[in-house]
Amino acid sequence: MALKPSSLVKIFNGCPFNGQSSSSSSSLSSYYLQSTTRKSIIIFKKKKKKKKNNKGNNYRGGEVMAPAIKLLGVDDDLQKILQVNMDKVHARRHARGAFKEIQLGIDYCLFKLPSDELNMNELYEVNSRGLEIFCKSWLPKTTPLKALVCYCHGYGDTCTFFFEGIARKLASSGYGVFAMDYPGFGLSEGLHGYIPSFDAIVDDVIEHYSKVKENPEFRNLPSFLFGQSMGGAIALKVHLKQPNAWDGAVLVAPMCKIADDMVPPEFLKYILIGVAKFLPKQKLVPQKDIAEMAFRDMKKRALTPYNVIAYKHRPRLGTAVELLKTTQEIEKRLEEVSLPLLILHGEADTVTDPSVSKSLYEKARSKDKKLSLYKDAYHALLEGEPDQMIFQIFDDIISWLDEHSKRNTSS
Repeated sequence: MALKPSSLVKIFNGCPFNGQSSSSSSSLSSYYLQSTTRKSIIIFKKKKKKKKNNKGNNYRGGEVMAPAIKLLGVDDDLQKILQVNMDKVHARRHARGAFKEIQLGIDYCLFKLPSDELNMNELYEVNSRGLEIFCKSWLPKTTPLKALVCYCHGYGDTCTFFFEGIARKLASSGYGVFAMDYPGFGLSEGLHGYIPSFDAIVDDVIEHYSKVKENPEFRNLPSFLFGQSMGGAIALKVHLKQPNAWDGAVLVAPMCKIADDMVPPEFLKYILIGVAKFLPKQKLVPQKDIAEMAFRDMKKRALTPYNVIAYKHRPRLGTAVELLKTTQEIEKRLEEVSLPLLILHGEADTVTDPSVSKSLYEKARSKDKKLSLYKDAYHALLEGEPDQMIFQIFDDIISWLDEHSKRNTSS
């Protein structure tokens, strides 16, 4: 029997997983459902008219738009850019260009580090799938390189905001740092926030970093993967496809399993999976306020709106299904992980499950592995913690990289 329209809306809006405000949950009310064919397939129709709900949020094409947030130091003309639909990459590139200097001027400890002694390069490359990918590198100007660090960013993120500070810190410590935005994220081509295939992203990452490592200038250097959150899952999948290609991995709050509180109840999960087959690009998956859950330091949490090209909407159905499938696969393959590991996780993380980082540490075949758990720390270890904690975590990361770079260079 097909669900009535009101029934499915109530399921979504009443779901304990849906921790957003009513302004977000009400977006579901802009969808009609109807049963078609004898198989009772659920079809969503959009209202095309743009309107406002009683909370003042904009709707376009049946989709709730992010509420306008007034940013300090931003004039009205720039503020209008924040209200533009970021689904297409040209809008994201325009926004980043307009806000780049403002972003670097925010009060984030790693942005205050000197960068005069670094060579930083941005470029676009078309990959084998015909997609234009944004990539960036940070290299010390005079210090001999110790190793390469290849970064995998988290869900909805980009390598052009908080990671700018992280990369500068690593490069100032003697490392060549390379990063890319996945298709559909940041400044790379593709529908914003849409992952039709997680394995395709993994292949894109392998393709790009293989080219970096083949450069004669870097060919003989040790190379390390550095993955945060979803990027931790990507780094692990890269390793599982290339078991002998990397000298180690730094995994920060890796998404080996999504925390139970972040996953819908089983009955709703199966509904979402079924609907995703027909409407993979729709933004219907309930989601809690990630910034609130990930950033412990309130001042740093207040900086997250300045990441103007981050994907901040509800996850698209197809993306959510890919993330669930990926974490289930990784959880079953922890014993296959064989490269040197540094795993870092906040004990109070409610976005990705720290207990699975413990399982990764215990089950990984690697003989060279280290697990560092940080008391009271949330998910965003390098962006959302107090300054003292951030620098402590960096000391742990750089010490581990230094030790393993020397070991691989001498051998």
